[in-house]
Amino acid sequence: MSNYRRYRVPGGTYFFTVNLLDRSSGLLVKHIEELRAAVRQTKRLHPFHIDAWVVLPDHLHCVWTLPENDADYSRRWQAIKKAFSKSIPSAEPRSKVQTQRNERGIWQRRFWEHTITNDRDYAAHIDYIHFNPVKHGWAQAVKDWPYSTFHQWVEQGVYPLDWAGCDELITDAGES
Repeated sequence: MSNYRRYRVPGGTYFFTVNLLDRSSGLLVKHIEELRAAVRQTKRLHPFHIDAWVVLPDHLHCVWTLPENDADYSRRWQAIKKAFSKSIPSAEPRSKVQTQRNERGIWQRRFWEHTITNDRDYAAHIDYIHFNPVKHGWAQAVKDWPYSTFHQWVEQGVYPLDWAGCDELITDAGES
């Protein structure tokens, strides 16, 4: 088994990219309520604060802040992936290894994580999250994508409703 080194800061704020194994399946928006339920269930068992989130058909991005003295985001992702996988019908093809391990063929095994280092880094990742549906062609305008915390940020006065992105969007957010 590989030894993945992750930078862990108790009480830290992290940016994540999590992908489906089959990037053409669209499961995340087809089963958005199941995903939301998996996140709620995980938050009850292992609290964390959702700073921002966007769900696209084949992947998601989010920024979380963990409780003080807690840096175990891997446990949270494992719980979310497991709860979501158990909640949807089993229709995906599975490899021999997945079958032997009794795994579903829904999620990529790993996730991409970045520890937020300062206010500018935080703002850049939040902007990236909210602009992502436009970047990938899922929406003409940021405000048009329903599976995003953008609307909450508008209500809080952080963004204007007609926000169209920024000039300094981060480019390396764990995806090709």
